[in-house]
Amino acid sequence: MTNKIKHELDFSFLNMHALVIFEKMLMPVFKPFPIIKTERLVLRRINENDKNDIFNHRSNVEVLKYLDRAPMKVCEDAIHHIRQLDNQIENNESLIWGIALKGEQRLIGTIAFHRLDKPNYRADLGYMLMPSFWKLGLMSEVLKEVIEYGFEVMKLHTIEAQINPFNMASEKILNKFSFVKEAHFKQNYLFNGTFVDSVVYSLINPKHTNIQSTSTDF
Repeated sequence: MTNKIKHELDFSFLNMHALVIFEKMLMPVFKPFPIIKTERLVLRRINENDKNDIFNHRSNVEVLKYLDRAPMKVCEDAIHHIRQLDNQIENNESLIWGIALKGEQRLIGTIAFHRLDKPNYRADLGYMLMPSFWKLGLMSEVLKEVIEYGFEVMKLHTIEAQINPFNMASEKILNKFSFVKEAHFKQNYLFNGTFVDSVVYSLINPKHTNIQSTSTDF
């Protein structure tokens, strides 16, 4: 058998294996809600008792600087937001964790898989952390476990993150976890009367990297 034929047979086997793995649509179920523990943190479900913390996150100018979200005005906005998150979790559309230090109830940030693209085994990653907890390695600690959960438990093929191109801290941590810059969209959405750029990073499940791509170079 020639090396060329063997190579083609190997790829055929891998692609057949891929069809077996992905023949069904991704069907995540977030019941019971998955609690994740790291060395210093607990990732848990957000509830209405966390309304003050969520309001503090989403009204903080530093937190929102590169998130391009309007700040919350009143605590009732946080309650409404938490109820929206609950609906998304119950409908298996998104998975959102509150981040707390071990032994404490106060939330210091959040992390989520948003907009689950079930037919394509993809999810968008989003996160925020209060400024007083920046530069302590906490988000790296969180991302390590959340990425592993996404690939190992949810069986995602791709995790995507869309960030503001000026968000250097976010770019740095995505690079740390081997996310690859896929695109830079120029002025692709409107925020506060200004068209804003966005950059897309993605990470492919390392267990799927041997599956042959069907993309074509022209």
